[in-house]
Amino acid sequence: MRRILFMFVVLISNVGFAADGEQPIIFADDFENGTSAWQPTDTAKWKISLDGDNHVFHLLGKSDYQPPHRSPHSISLRKDVNVSDFVLTVKVKTLQTSRAHRDMCLFFGYQNPANFYYVHLGQKTDDHANQIFIVNNAPRIKISEKTNAGTPWKDDTWHTVKIVRKVADGLIEIYFDDMDHPQMVTHNKEFLWGQIGLGSFDDLGQWDDIELLGTTVK
Repeated sequence: MRRILFMFVVLISNVGFAADGEQPIIFADDFENGTSAWQPTDTAKWKISLDGDNHVFHLLGKSDYQPPHRSPHSISLRKDVNVSDFVLTVKVKTLQTSRAHRDMCLFFGYQNPANFYYVHLGQKTDDHANQIFIVNNAPRIKISEKTNAGTPWKDDTWHTVKIVRKVADGLIEIYFDDMDHPQMVTHNKEFLWGQIGLGSFDDLGQWDDIELLGTTVK
């Protein structure tokens, strides 16, 4: 049945347009106007906080949410936006103490709680950390073709993360601070569209300055 959904109609977002040669802007969010456009798995664990004079989306810890298959607990999805090709850029700060599986996660191609991709930005790489994962009606499995030794988190520091998705060849690239050289790469065509989201497996942190370029799907 899911394959039938791939016969979708592609619509260009009318939110705005980026510079020549770039994809159109679907949305940008700095959380200065709240979080009504976001849908958390557990609203009690997300709030708006101040970082200096700046409002940020604050994940307070592991959400009281049990997914149908082994996968992250804390997810906040952007409502009413599905994309195929996209470039997602966001600033993130971990508030977790240093440990191997200290992480923050980004979600994409999200179809439902049992079908989506996510990237786990873990401090130390193993089969269950610092990888690109797929959840496909089963516990998450890594699909990374390339990763690094671990995400170099710094305490009390904002980092920039970028995801590039091209569905024609299945490309997924993950960038961390260095926007010219991807830290993780893979190719997968299981989910050709879906929602994007922010969160963590079971840690805490803050998010800000999100920009999504790409092609919307209805």
